[in-house]
Amino acid sequence: APEIAVRMADAGSAVGIGPMSAVAGTIAAIAVEAIVDNGATYAIVDNGGDIALVNDETVIVGIYSGRTDDVSIGLEIEPRESILGICTSSGRIGHSISFGNADAATILSGDVSLADAAATAVGNAAIDIASIKDAFSILKGVKLITGGLILLDGNVGLYGRVPVVEAPQRVEYITGALG
Repeated sequence: APEIAVRMADAGSAVGIGPMSAVAGTIAAIAVEAIVDNGATYAIVDNGGDIALVNDETVIVGIYSGRTDDVSIGLEIEPRESILGICTSSGRIGHSISFGNADAATILSGDVSLADAAATAVGNAAIDIASIKDAFSILKGVKLITGGLILLDGNVGLYGRVPVVEAPQRVEYITGALG
């Protein structure tokens, strides 16, 4: 099978869902890998909220929940030589299907395909505030997951190491937010 299909299948399987849950993250990862292979030390590819990045300076990645009353949350990503995935799933914004109600379910991982699939799985399980802890239980035993964040109805749930900082919402920078 093609490498892209293997990556997607492995990622989905790790969190108990199908390979299509990892399409955008896998494509973002492959793009950043190609950029790095050509000598770049700073590259960010945002594929509809599924981000692959490598950075030689600190960057703040904002988390968009679609709610103006939410705290403006960002992730402070320190310089790194390896690729990081920051992937987000939502039951309320975007065109993708989610079985949950999270405003945003975000996962960080060195495996971008896995971050994408895990964000989908966690987002599917985040039905209400009471389900946030259970939603993160999907990640137990899954290697390479650094951390996770769920925003749901103004509440924040955290899992693992998540470098949260306050970050103003800059709607003009958000993929697909304007149309």
